[in-house]
Amino acid sequence: MSKKSILIRALIAAVLWLIFVAAALGIWAWHWLTTAQSISEEKRLVAISSGESLSGLARQLEQQGLLTCPKLWLAYARLSNQAWVNAGEFELAQRESPLSMLKRFQSSAVIQYSVTFVEGMTAKQAIAELAGKKKLRQTISADFRSDDISSLALDASLNFDYPNLEGWVFPDTYSFIAGDSDLSIVQRAVKKMQSELEQQWQNRAENLPYKNSYEALIMASIVEKETGAPHERQQIAGVFVRRLEKGMRLQTDPTVIYGMGDHYKGNITRADLRRATPYNTYTIRGLPPTPIALPGRAAIHAALHPDDGDALYFVARGDGTHQFSATLDEHNRAVREYQLKRKAGYRSNYQGATSE
Repeated sequence: MSKKSILIRALIAAVLWLIFVAAALGIWAWHWLTTAQSISEEKRLVAISSGESLSGLARQLEQQGLLTCPKLWLAYARLSNQAWVNAGEFELAQRESPLSMLKRFQSSAVIQYSVTFVEGMTAKQAIAELAGKKKLRQTISADFRSDDISSLALDASLNFDYPNLEGWVFPDTYSFIAGDSDLSIVQRAVKKMQSELEQQWQNRAENLPYKNSYEALIMASIVEKETGAPHERQQIAGVFVRRLEKGMRLQTDPTVIYGMGDHYKGNITRADLRRATPYNTYTIRGLPPTPIALPGRAAIHAALHPDDGDALYFVARGDGTHQFSATLDEHNRAVREYQLKRKAGYRSNYQGATSE
């Protein structure tokens, strides 16, 4: 046999050996990628930061003991044009393969959290709710005041040019993922309130005594705080609108309480009613300078669609509803009946069926 023939045979053998090795490695690699392994409960939560590279994630998974061959996992993702993942937290199954983990990180199965702002809470209370969510990235000062919006970088697209955040956070439940900022929730809530208020303002009743939609928002916040029974919202709004039209003081306790701030300890005294603050509607005429709480959709609707009638006064009955009166004499009689002679079982919170 000639040297040339020997060389050709050796070359063929080498190529066949390389093909065999490559095939074996390929089979092993695919087996590794697709073989599910048991994952202990303490390792099932994987957090991916926004903007994290796939190579950084591969190192993280190796450190958590979830990948034994991070370079192979990374190479597969790049060669298959899948070198991307979503940010957030993911919960792995009891058994996962490297390939199934990659698919999971590319899915929408990000763990969602939520925060709820309740109708009638203040902006400061809403910010406190956000501060209690440990999965949120905290950027808002812990001693935030509703009039301290200079500390909030509200997005210019919101067109927010009011001096006070009060009333502008729409009461609702907002979902978020780990790593979102508290400010991003505020921005979403403000944008939702702006949209809701504008839509309802365009469909308001005629001849309302508001100069603009902001005054309607202020009224809605008062209605929200005064209403225990949902079906009375428009009646209460009607009383306040008529008082505005007649130049009467609103004389509503929730505005006094808001003006007292941290000095309010659960009771209002006669001295409090006489003490001048920008929010004391027993001493000022018209609306207070800003909302006093976060009004919901129904309260905004009531402020923009108040009931007709002649009532100018109302007093709590003790079951969460109110007695409405057209004259001061009628009102004084109602006060004597329901307030000065309170019966056992008196309560200020409405416990009847609600209707939106």
